[in-house]
Amino acid sequence: MTSHTEAAGVPLDENTIIAERRGKLTAMRANGVAFPNDFRPQHKAAALHLQYGALDTAELEQQAVKVIVAGRMMLKRVMGKASFATIQDASGDKADGRIQLYIAGDLIGVEAHDAFKHYDLGDILGAEGVLFKTKTGELSIKVSALRLITKSLRPLPDKFHGLADQEMKYRQRYVDLIMSEDTRRTFKARTATMSSIRNFMNQHDFMEVETPMLHSIPGGAAAKPFITHHNALDMQMFLRIAPELYLKRLVVGGFERVFEVNRNFRNEGVSPRHNPEFTMMEFYAAYVDYRWLMDFTEAVIRQAAVDAHGTATLTYQGRELDLSKPFQRLTVLEAINKYAPGYATEQLNDTEFLKVELRKFGVKPFATAGLGALQLALFEETAEALLWEPTYIVDYPAEVSPLARASDTVPGITERFELFICGRELANGFSELNDPEDQAARFHAQVAAKDAGDEEAMFYDADYIRALEYGMPPAGGCGIGIDRLVMLITDSPNIRDVILFPHLRRED
Repeated sequence: MTSHTEAAGVPLDENTIIAERRGKLTAMRANGVAFPNDFRPQHKAAALHLQYGALDTAELEQQAVKVIVAGRMMLKRVMGKASFATIQDASGDKADGRIQLYIAGDLIGVEAHDAFKHYDLGDILGAEGVLFKTKTGELSIKVSALRLITKSLRPLPDKFHGLADQEMKYRQRYVDLIMSEDTRRTFKARTATMSSIRNFMNQHDFMEVETPMLHSIPGGAAAKPFITHHNALDMQMFLRIAPELYLKRLVVGGFERVFEVNRNFRNEGVSPRHNPEFTMMEFYAAYVDYRWLMDFTEAVIRQAAVDAHGTATLTYQGRELDLSKPFQRLTVLEAINKYAPGYATEQLNDTEFLKVELRKFGVKPFATAGLGALQLALFEETAEALLWEPTYIVDYPAEVSPLARASDTVPGITERFELFICGRELANGFSELNDPEDQAARFHAQVAAKDAGDEEAMFYDADYIRALEYGMPPAGGCGIGIDRLVMLITDSPNIRDVILFPHLRRED
């Protein structure tokens, strides 16, 4: 019985409901019992269902199982001398995370039962009693003591529906988690994914480290940074766009296998695939190259799917996705020829043709863009979205890969790959450039590109060059987008579905 007015079937606006609940809280304060913190639950709903759900009434009566539980009241039925309530705790995703309470005046006292009748959906209750089965066979608790632990001042929504409520789910994730089994399951799968990755890295002798999130020079990726100011040091600083240059400093220092689960910040657009704050797992290993990295990255992703989903065969947005098979590998030009056939070899090697062709897609290349950058831009417009099955695009042009080792056999190409699954980039890796003079020249080229208008071009990092001058062993490194990986594993269409608190426009 949420209120007498609601029970009579007359809908109340939210402000009226909140006012009524505040009145109940005021009465609780007057009695000195508001928000107690001395109740300690000892049992979880899911464990009770698992252990006792298959027993019949006689067996339960014989065992006389005493339990102490707590949870949020999600359902309530008042039936004269007896009432039923269903509470939900954190132990399950579906019905096994809920358990029914049977409340009667002859068990807890008439006064306590009358008090329960004025409890509201969303209130957090503590209950003691014994397990039994109802006539319908539902495992329940015959309550002998009941307490209101936390008063909920706001009413729970009946359900979410439509676009407006979709934004409410993101903005008020706490309500979404209360109401949605699917949402709770998604974020448990995210945690399972992270645990799998950490375990996998530890098993392969990688050391987890932490590097700065405030940088004096943004580096490690081609991205526009967020800018802030440090008052005590009186200096401009940047939120991290990638941890790469710091992780490679550690390789210089002798830590030959390192990884970091890192939060990165990029001052870019928001889309179903992009959030300005996102999570990556970036790792570096000495004495390996990009071919080893591809094999290893594939294994990391496959194991994460198995651990979080139960199998490497997924369904994403209605289409099957098989992570158990070896990932295919194509060069940029091979991908264009496979997924956008019709371009002649001469055309794909003609900078003027590529510039004209890209304008048809609404792309205006930078004035400094060379042949490799133009080919990559055409790939992004014609082939990238069609890469459904896991595909490594390899041998990226040097001009768009300022930190990658150049190929020893093909001029202008680097030992770099990007992994695409379901038409979106999931990982980026390469054999590391450990020649300090070559790296310095690449940084200078990036500075020139920035001066020409490329806001995502890199800065010159003199300290990183100094670190390389001490000598970094040959190495390989890769970054895996955790948010996008969880999207695949949980069949989530929007990156906001897998980030607990995604960034949104300010509320009006």
